[in-house]
Parts: sequence; structure tokens; C-alpha cells
Amino acid sequence: VQLQASGGGLVQAGGSLRLSCAASGRTFSSYIMGWFRQGPGKEREFVASINRNGGTPYYADSVKGRFTISRDNAKNTVYLQMNSLKPEDTAVYYCAAYTSYGSYDYWGQGTQVTVSS
Repeated sequence: VQLQASGGGLVQAGGSLRLSCAASGRTFSSYIMGWFRQGPGKEREFVASINRNGGTPYYADSVKGRFTISRDNAKNTVYLQMNSLKPEDTAVYYCAAYTSYGSYDYWGQGTQVTVSS
């Protein structure tokens, strides 16, 4: 599966952005999907994940209550709604697909999110 992330940009603290990740192929609904991010000088970290039918979302503690992950299997797309953004949310955000091999094996190219104070 090929993944294409979009929706990043520059936003002021307290603002919102919605990221999208469009997947190619007809097997999108078979994958657990996740969002990750890598801030400047930091390691990549988990942000959120959602299971195949759109239930059971999981969030990193740092984004819980502010970010919402969702998916539309008819559109082969997973979303990340980000509210109350903080400067520490500044990062390149990546979407990824979790495969039957037990890991996130497919990755999008990343979209930059910059939050100004």
C-alpha cells in the first residue's frame, strides 16, 4: 500500500489542523493505521492509532484530549484532527500501516506541522 500524507502547515498556538493520509490499493481496510511524528532533534514517536473498522483509538498521553484519529474506509483515508496545538507539537507527521508482520511496515512521506507561539 502507498500512503500520502497532507494537511500540514503553519499555525499559531491554540489553533487547529487536520491531517489526511490517503492510501492506494483496495486493502486499506485490512490495516490498523497510525500517526507518528518526529520533532526537530527528537526521535520519531507514536501519536495515535485506530483499528480496522474505526474503533478503539489509542493516543499518546501528550496528545490525549486534543487530537482525534478517524478513518473513512470508503475513501481509503485516515485523518488526524489536531486541536489546541502547542509549539511542542511542531514535527513532521507520518502516517503508517500496521501489517500482519506485527509492525508498521508502510509509511507515508510525512507532512510538516509548525506551531508558532
